[in-house]
Amino acid sequence: MMQQKKRVVVIGAGMAGILAGIKLQEAGFSDIAIYEKADRIGGTWRENTYPGLTCDVPSHHYTYTFERNPDWSRHLPPGAEVQAYFERTVTKYGLEKLLHFNKQATRAEFLEGRWHLEFEGGQTDAADILIAATGVLHKPKYPTLKGLDSFQGDCFHSARWDHSVTLENKRIGVIGNGSTGVQIVSALAGKAAIVEHYVRTPQWIMPVENGHFSVEERAAFRDPEVLRAAMKIEEYNTAVERYTMAIVDMKSEGAREMAAYCLANLEQNVKDPVLRERLRPDHTPLCYRLIFSPDYYDAIQHPNAALITEDIDCIEHDGIRTRDGELHELDIIVLATGFHADTFMRPMVFRGRNDANLDSLWSDGPKSYLAITLPGFPNFFMLNGPNGPVGNFSLIDIAEHQWDYIAQLIDKLADDECDEISPYLDSLLQFETERAAAAKETVWYKGGCTSWYLDKNGVPASWPWNYSRFVKEMAEPDWSAFECVKRQGNTSSNT
Repeated sequence: MMQQKKRVVVIGAGMAGILAGIKLQEAGFSDIAIYEKADRIGGTWRENTYPGLTCDVPSHHYTYTFERNPDWSRHLPPGAEVQAYFERTVTKYGLEKLLHFNKQATRAEFLEGRWHLEFEGGQTDAADILIAATGVLHKPKYPTLKGLDSFQGDCFHSARWDHSVTLENKRIGVIGNGSTGVQIVSALAGKAAIVEHYVRTPQWIMPVENGHFSVEERAAFRDPEVLRAAMKIEEYNTAVERYTMAIVDMKSEGAREMAAYCLANLEQNVKDPVLRERLRPDHTPLCYRLIFSPDYYDAIQHPNAALITEDIDCIEHDGIRTRDGELHELDIIVLATGFHADTFMRPMVFRGRNDANLDSLWSDGPKSYLAITLPGFPNFFMLNGPNGPVGNFSLIDIAEHQWDYIAQLIDKLADDECDEISPYLDSLLQFETERAAAAKETVWYKGGCTSWYLDKNGVPASWPWNYSRFVKEMAEPDWSAFECVKRQGNTSSNT
């Protein structure tokens, strides 16, 4: 294999950063550094350790395609097993030597043809190629609730779970009803003395089974052909296509089918008609990220569980007071209130060529060309960047397709066809115009809800087309969209 001379820096050691490290090594790069702000790898699977944590993608599809895992214990992978999978993968592919922990990047600036980086504590580095694998959901979002600091019990965000706090025989309030809140309530109902679920907007619940793989099945899966047959890859990809078409076309067969499943789940599994109506959403299914759960409706009907839909007025010393005046006395408050989804690399200072400034480029919200590159920021690439596909499917699969695209851009640099490569500003503007127009036709925009998918202007900030279009776009760059600069001759041309 030809050894590549260029130095590459990767920011982030979660799923995408690990992928980048492995693929760079495979391509012959040896001068690689992966910087991670925390003390170990894992990204969201390191940060989230709450009770009931489960990935809602089928286990065997939530792996790298080149590193399948026959040892999942359940049909949907538990969070701790996902973290262990990534740790094993790092060891197997020898990434430890590339990793630098407790390194929070604070600045990246493109000067004299290279990226110059600064980190907390004063460390610096420089790279020919910079890759941001910082993830999307990594900065916890805390609610602005009056009196929150006055609570005398234990209070923490779901992504900062305090495992020193005993849960048995405790009165627990869970604020937030996305997948995280649903999983926590499902895990704690029947175990704590009281579990109250504070829900502002009930969401649709898609029924799903989460059985265990037997010892015999796991042994059989060690045969790659058996595992591949069990995965039913084509069937799964068809399901992802159907799901994404349901987002794009609210009248599609898939949209009608998923809505019917969600409605039947509510109607058939919530026996109390009063509770059933309180759990009935007021929006179209898929308007929010769909919640997959095998047991939430059972959990919320448990004798020691309660659904609280009254608005929260304030937090007091002893618990939560709702707008009806009732004080709900609690020992623990869990804030399952999500993340700032528009952070990405920030709060880093990012400056590109000719004083290009990320804050200026993103003044009206994060944007990027195909969720991967930015005009004015040469030799800089993102995995799962702004406006990329998100939903109830594997982001590992999305990142692998994105890497295939990025690798073709990097090849231009490695082969010295370009010293600098980045999209034209017009390429971004045209893409963003088309993307925003398409986004306004999706269920995220027309479905009657306000979700974290929407930007500050109320426009969905995600990939607004189906899965097959994404795969096609990632297969090969449109080279006319990119500026290739050869510094030696001080010229630029379309590649």
